[in-house]
Amino acid sequence: MDGKTLARIGAVAFVAVAITAAVIELTRNDEATDVRTVSRPHGGDPELLRATLRHCRDMGEAASRDATCLKAWAESRDRFLGATSPEAH
Repeated sequence: MDGKTLARIGAVAFVAVAITAAVIELTRNDEATDVRTVSRPHGGDPELLRATLRHCRDMGEAASRDATCLKAWAESRDRFLGATSPEAH
């Protein structure tokens, strides 16, 4: 095969894949995202959360089984990621 012909076939294949991807994206149904409630075990008090996180840090491996530490970590993660509860909207 000639180099030009091979380049044209490659270009046509690339365009076909790009068009197919665009059509799939445009016809895709957006599913509703699952909204979950964020619990605030510390009532939104940053000092209390900070103290709890320090305590959990000092507990070591045992903190991974402690319900209070798990809730504090979840709250800290949600605050960091900007997650809000549905009631806030």
